[in-house]
Amino acid sequence: MTGAGAPGAGAPGSDAPGSDAPGSDAPGSGRRPDPDLPGPGETGPGAPGRSATDRGPPGFGTTRTDAAWPAASGPGAPGTAAREAFIRAHTVPAHAPLVPEIVLHLATEITPIWQASEAWLHRTGIEPPFWAFAWPGGQALARHILDHPGLVRGRRVLDFAAGCGVAAIACAMAGAAEVEAAEIDPLAAAAIALNAAENGRDMRVLTGDVVGQPSRWDLILCGDVCYEAPMTRHILPWLRRMAAACEVWVADPGRAYLPADGLAPLAEYDVPTPLELEDRTMRPTRLFRMAPGA
Repeated sequence: MTGAGAPGAGAPGSDAPGSDAPGSDAPGSGRRPDPDLPGPGETGPGAPGRSATDRGPPGFGTTRTDAAWPAASGPGAPGTAAREAFIRAHTVPAHAPLVPEIVLHLATEITPIWQASEAWLHRTGIEPPFWAFAWPGGQALARHILDHPGLVRGRRVLDFAAGCGVAAIACAMAGAAEVEAAEIDPLAAAAIALNAAENGRDMRVLTGDVVGQPSRWDLILCGDVCYEAPMTRHILPWLRRMAAACEVWVADPGRAYLPADGLAPLAEYDVPTPLELEDRTMRPTRLFRMAPGA
């Protein structure tokens, strides 16, 4: 999921094979000397021990420059219609395996967005389209909500770092009183609005960093947000403060920077994942409630 809480927040890359334990991000138990930097040989889609999409989130030192890719903001940035046209041209309406009830504009192996290599993305300076994939955390949240609609019915919900918006859409389907989906990437925000419309649901899409805002929600949903150290450092203190005022749920498929404490288990789902997106065909994804903290 592309992010709302920090530059590129919520756009998980997959962890190294064999490193499902939170806090580990390479084969074995040792952490890199600088966890914010890629390890040796981890710069391309075929890098050892990494999946093709584990390239770090958008926003960290990158700027869109390719004319075929809409600029995020500033002079020359396209309007809503142009962004929607781009999304429609590079995705197809599809169903994530764990939540077939929801229609999403997703990248597939037949669309150009899927075939873009990391080298091409780096050369053109554009940001990876994390909003075009239904990541395991978002799917697990959506499945839990659809199976237990009473948990959100009549409540004010924020889908934080919402990506494609699958969890937010599930909340709207389950009868939440108000649904907001937060994203820093305007293309992701446009994708959320488009996906919500495809499912006949209304919600407010927030474009920008909501970290630091006071709570106006009863429930905050966070799917796949602990995949990188800078983002986790940025969002975690705020989420823990929010947990004193509302419920905060975190869905995580074994990302490297999930906190080791302050999380109470709620549920677990096995989420089917393509090898092109992750390093395995199934991701056990755990759903937690965050405890409040300073």
